[in-house]
Amino acid sequence: MIIKVLAENTSASEKLGSEHGLSLYVETENHKLLFDTGASGLFAENAKKMDVNLSEVDLAIISHGHYDHGGGLKTFLKINSKAKIYLHQKTFEKHYANRPSDIKIYIGLDKTLLPNERFVFCGNHFAIDEDLELFSGVMANRFVPSGNTNLFMKIGDTFVPDDFAHEQNLIIKKGGKTLLIAGCAHSGIVNIIDHFKDIKGCLPDYVIGGFHLYSPGTGENEKPKVVDQIGNFLLDTNTQYYTCHCTGIESYNRLKSVMGENIAYLSTGNQLIINM
Repeated sequence: MIIKVLAENTSASEKLGSEHGLSLYVETENHKLLFDTGASGLFAENAKKMDVNLSEVDLAIISHGHYDHGGGLKTFLKINSKAKIYLHQKTFEKHYANRPSDIKIYIGLDKTLLPNERFVFCGNHFAIDEDLELFSGVMANRFVPSGNTNLFMKIGDTFVPDDFAHEQNLIIKKGGKTLLIAGCAHSGIVNIIDHFKDIKGCLPDYVIGGFHLYSPGTGENEKPKVVDQIGNFLLDTNTQYYTCHCTGIESYNRLKSVMGENIAYLSTGNQLIINM
C-alpha cells in the first residue's frame, strides 16, 4: 500500500506547496482513493508534481465538514468524472469557528455543490466493500481536544457547540492487518481508538491522521501534561502512528519524546509504504 501526502500544513519539498489542510492519496491492491481534498485546489497541483493522476481515483472520502478537508472538493469533481464521494450525512451542516473578538466565521463546505448524484451520504457505520469501511458516532469521553471549544454549528439562528457527528474515520483491511485514517480526530484520538476496538475487537496496526492538539484559530497547543498522557496511551497500543496537520509541531515533538519510533510526522510530498 502506498500513501502520498498531497497537502498538509508543512512541506518536505520546496517544489510543493503547503496549507492548513489535509489530503492523502492511498493506493491499495484494489483501489486508488483520495482521503480529503485539503483547503483548496493545492492538492491537485501537488498531485501532478507527485505523479498522481487524480482522474484515475475510483473513490474519495471527506472526513468531516470543515473547509480544510473538503475545500478542494469542487476541484476534484472537475478533474475526476467517475469517483463516488463518501461523506457523512451531516457533512454539509453549517460549521463555524471563533476568531478574535468573538467573531464567528464560516468554515463549512460549499453548499453550491449540492445536490450531486456522485455523493454517497453515510450513517455511523458504512461498509464500502470488503476492504473499506467508515465509522463515526465516536463518544468524546476523555482527552477531548481543547480547541473544540472554539468550533460551532449553526442551527437556525443559534450557534451551538459542534458535536462532530459529521466526522467519519476510514478503516482499510488487507491481509489480516488494518489501517485507520482519521482526518482531525475532533472526538479525540484516544476515543477513536477505543471505538475502533469496540467495533472490531482489536486495535489497528497502523494509524494516520491529525490529532487536533493545536488550534489554528488561537495558536494554542494542548497542555503538555495532556499530550504526555495521550502519548502514553498510544504507546501502550503497540500501533504504529503517523500524524500530521492539526496535531501541531510542538505537540508532535512532545508525542515523539514519549513514543519514540512508534510515531512519525507526515508532510506534503512524503510517501509512505505500508506492507499489508
